[in-house]
Amino acid sequence: MMGEKMTRLLERLKESLAIFQNKKVQKNSRITIGVIWNLLLILFIVIVVGGFFAGGVAAGYFAALVKDEPVRPYNEMKKDIYNYEETSQLYFANKVYLGKVKSDLDREEVKIKDVSQFLKDALIATEDKYFYEHNGVVPKALFRAVFQEVTNSSTQTGGSTLTQQIIKNQVLTNEVSFDRKAKEVLLALRLEKFFKKDEILEAYLNVSTFGRNSSGQNIAGVESAAKGIFGVSAKKLNLAQAAFIAGLPQSPFMYTPFTNGGKLKSKDGLEPGINRMKLVLNRMLDNGYISEKQYKDAMNYNIVKDFIKPQKSPREKYPWLTYEIEDRARNIVAIMLAQKDGYKEKELSQFHN
Repeated sequence: MMGEKMTRLLERLKESLAIFQNKKVQKNSRITIGVIWNLLLILFIVIVVGGFFAGGVAAGYFAALVKDEPVRPYNEMKKDIYNYEETSQLYFANKVYLGKVKSDLDREEVKIKDVSQFLKDALIATEDKYFYEHNGVVPKALFRAVFQEVTNSSTQTGGSTLTQQIIKNQVLTNEVSFDRKAKEVLLALRLEKFFKKDEILEAYLNVSTFGRNSSGQNIAGVESAAKGIFGVSAKKLNLAQAAFIAGLPQSPFMYTPFTNGGKLKSKDGLEPGINRMKLVLNRMLDNGYISEKQYKDAMNYNIVKDFIKPQKSPREKYPWLTYEIEDRARNIVAIMLAQKDGYKEKELSQFHN
């Protein structure tokens, strides 16, 4: 009887001890959770305050960099963006083509509706895949580029959109500085406010340089590139040809297939441009612009066979006539510019003498 009572007493003591231990654990758990919660709350406050502080500092620094940049109106922006030289063409009175005026840079303007969709897609996939989504800049890409610049990283991915590239080429300079970059960002945002996406893309298609043509002449604009490299208009480029041209702006004279003498480069010399073309095709596939079949067909395409041979200029038929036209045109332009500056034609003649 006594044994049974002792057994029951021991069982009750065990139960009480278990309850006591559970309550102790719960109390310790509450203390631990409370400490962790307070630490997390303090960390969150520090991050938020630090973020606002950093944002304020960054905004202040940006404002200091662009404080001297004037607010450009629409007409001034338009004048700057479309301020590119187009090579003049010569004709007889009955519209017989004589050739182009001799120039260091061959450019033929083209409207966006007259450019192959392959080429437009290739440029966007390669140079600015968020072109139709952003407002002039891509913050993530911009911050990455700034970080790489500050840390002097060996990997430079770049952060410029097509809009920023136009601003750099047409409004600002190629100077590498935070001051110039800040102005570029500000003007890119303003350009996007004034112009439609297709207007911006059209400007890029005409402004960018594309290496050399089959006569060794420097070329700019996709129309001159298409005719000077493949002998077709920009509207008739096939997928492989479009991908090749789209890859040129990154390093025009490395990827161009022609030397400055107009000769086709060696096999080794052509390899960088062809590899670049393949990279463009990869990006077009990744971004959904082309199908798997189109990709494979273009990758296996022999692009070298499409590079044209040096083309004779029509001006060679009437060399002395074209030289005379150029000379007279030069004199007329000189007189017009002199009169604009307040000089008379007689005074201009004195300078020549």
